[in-house]
Amino acid sequence: MTAGLPVRVHTVALVGHGGSGKTTLAEALLHQAGVVARPGRVEDGTTVCDFEPEELRRHLSVSMAVAAFEHAGHKVNVIDTPGFADFIVDVQLALDAADIAVFVVSAVDGVQVQTEVIWRLAQRAGVPRLIFINKLDHERAGYEQTLEQLQTTFGSGVAPLEMPIVRDGRFVGVADLLADEAITYSAAGDGPPSAASGPIPEEMAELEHRVRDSLVEGIVVADDGLMERYLEGDVPSAAELEETLAVGIESSNVFPVLCGSALTGVAVGRLADFICEIGHERPVRARAGDQILEIPRDPSGQPLARVVKTTTDPFIGKVSLLEVVSGTLRPDVVLVNTRTRAEERLHVLETLVGKTASPVSEARAGDLVAVPKLGDVRVGDTLAPRGAPVEVPLPDLAQPALAIAVRPRSRGDEDRLMTGLHRLEEEDPGLFVRRDDETHQTVVSGLGETHLAVVEERLSRKFHVDVERDELLIPYRETISKSAEAEGRHKKQTGGHGQFGVCHLRLEPLGRGEGFLFVDEVVGGAIPRQFIPAVEKGVRRAMRQGGVLGFPVVDVKVTVDDGKFHPVDSSEASFEMAGALGFGEALRQAGPVPLEPVSRLEVHVPMRFQGDVLGDINTRRARVLSSEPDEDGDQVIVALVPTAELRRYAIELRALSGGYGRFSASHDHYDVVPAAQVEKLAKVGAAAS
Repeated sequence: MTAGLPVRVHTVALVGHGGSGKTTLAEALLHQAGVVARPGRVEDGTTVCDFEPEELRRHLSVSMAVAAFEHAGHKVNVIDTPGFADFIVDVQLALDAADIAVFVVSAVDGVQVQTEVIWRLAQRAGVPRLIFINKLDHERAGYEQTLEQLQTTFGSGVAPLEMPIVRDGRFVGVADLLADEAITYSAAGDGPPSAASGPIPEEMAELEHRVRDSLVEGIVVADDGLMERYLEGDVPSAAELEETLAVGIESSNVFPVLCGSALTGVAVGRLADFICEIGHERPVRARAGDQILEIPRDPSGQPLARVVKTTTDPFIGKVSLLEVVSGTLRPDVVLVNTRTRAEERLHVLETLVGKTASPVSEARAGDLVAVPKLGDVRVGDTLAPRGAPVEVPLPDLAQPALAIAVRPRSRGDEDRLMTGLHRLEEEDPGLFVRRDDETHQTVVSGLGETHLAVVEERLSRKFHVDVERDELLIPYRETISKSAEAEGRHKKQTGGHGQFGVCHLRLEPLGRGEGFLFVDEVVGGAIPRQFIPAVEKGVRRAMRQGGVLGFPVVDVKVTVDDGKFHPVDSSEASFEMAGALGFGEALRQAGPVPLEPVSRLEVHVPMRFQGDVLGDINTRRARVLSSEPDEDGDQVIVALVPTAELRRYAIELRALSGGYGRFSASHDHYDVVPAAQVEKLAKVGAAAS
């Protein structure tokens, strides 16, 4: 970075489908700014933004990375985001922190599923968007087809500012439609290609007019007056178009399209120019108690920051990436974490270029800055001045959709396993870890198979814990279908005092979800008062240990109404055992039935996939409650589905819907297992016990 302070700061999220060239574009931007001497390649594992071993092994981004550079007196923070669906949470965090989103679209592959998914996320968040058609150097590139697909998919607000110039089958430059001139490029040694301007080539004049008409139509939709004039045949001037374009971008009504090649660097500098010319700071919504605030990006305001990412470095510990919401941060400033109420001293501020950090003297509103060695700070935490409990909330992030059960490969690593998982959980809002007390499994939930595989690799690399996967057990339960009575008798004679306890129990079914009720109806001292709690304790123990199939027993009323005792041999232990034995005997006579958890499933899927998804849901013993369109035009299918039928649904829905479908599932209730399924549960119960 240069010694002088930049005029303005811009934070840009590079987003789009995997393989569209986002990481390569970040590399090209850094190269044209002189930050890197030579652009790295994803295939070679030499890029600035892909540096985690899990990324290098897969040749794809699995988490957001930040790379800062200066251009024309401006500082630009580029957030390179993953394009794979399993890591959509990082995309959401990047969009929330960005002033503008650059959608990178391959001219070879066109608009792909993740591009559409992320577009909707940006639309909901109100993030200004521009589009960069990439890979125009490829022999199969199709600019016109890609532009047509963009306009069909995202509407008439898609406004092409440039079109490619091709000579002898080679992409050499772009036609600037607003300036009505051609910009051509030539190689310049190890540096970025050099540019020269000139007139539009005659052979593309007709096409240029056609595309320019499309541009004007895309811009004027942002201004009703301009639109009315245009419809009456009055073509706006270039100055009017530029002014309206800026307003349209800021209001998310116009989405300019630039084009180029990240691989060769052609027209990449123009993208940087455009970002600095039209970039503006988005105000941030915050909460102070019940009050909703809109905080401007004011460098002179109160210092306020939000944590957008945390990582654990093996040498320096935790590093937190902060978005400076307001004010100016300087080293050693003290702020308060509004979640924990703890003070945090920001000893060092660093700007990032991938994994390389450089100290800076200050970070102003709109900037991204890394701070090492903070305390209990997590993604989404707000750091505010003392006495100003302002919270900048995160957007609604994608929820975990796929769960696995893990155990340490080496005995004795249980503690390290949980420590490592919880540390990774703090870093990754898309990860959820819990210990299931019913199945006694450690359950790790993520957004997909690749996400969970990366978690396992990071667990091994960072915390030296290797894990094995077990089949995820479903927390089945048992209950009774009728009333029954039995006597629990425990009698044992030893050399000294013996053991003696007898209790008579009556079991009755309760309503679903009512749990357990213990009633004492003993009269006449048949069981001394001090031993009644022991009977209940024995019953509860027997319920936890499981019924006929080995699953915990629920929704039962147990009444103790009689019994016997011995003045010498009776004890709490004797009556606890009697209670357990009596419950077990009565349970076998009470028509025991297994219960399975049922989830409320909500699936969002485009209309064209509705039939396939509904058909699949019906094969899962589901009860469909509704199917209605949502605000995006997708179909929302709501159904009650046995939880056991959803173990791999994240993977199966992705295949069924071509990656467009998304879903959420939450526990709804327990229901009786159909007779046809009971036999299968005997093996499951034996394994669980």
